[in-house]
Amino acid sequence: MRQEVALAKAELTQEASKAGQAAGMLAGAGVAAHLAIIFASLTAMWALGNVMNLAWAALIVTVVWAVVAGALGVAGRGRFKQVSLKPEQTIDTLKEDAQWARTRNS
Repeated sequence: MRQEVALAKAELTQEASKAGQAAGMLAGAGVAAHLAIIFASLTAMWALGNVMNLAWAALIVTVVWAVVAGALGVAGRGRFKQVSLKPEQTIDTLKEDAQWARTRNS
């Protein structure tokens, strides 16, 4: 039983470490992307402002980004639903151990 607990700890620690590294990378990328999006949006707004009223250009750029944000939010939520924090190997091993104990006691 102690080995299963140790295996579960190791498995969860490894997955938590991977998740932490990924979160850090995403945070850094998010900051850089945020700045790039701001400047790209201003560029698009001023470019559209050459052919229409600047207020309409700003509204169009805002709506485009709102649609992008909605799509990314839905996609991200779907990905989070796929994440499993259960220690699958440990659960399988415990089931095997329980079955072995039942057959041994029978």
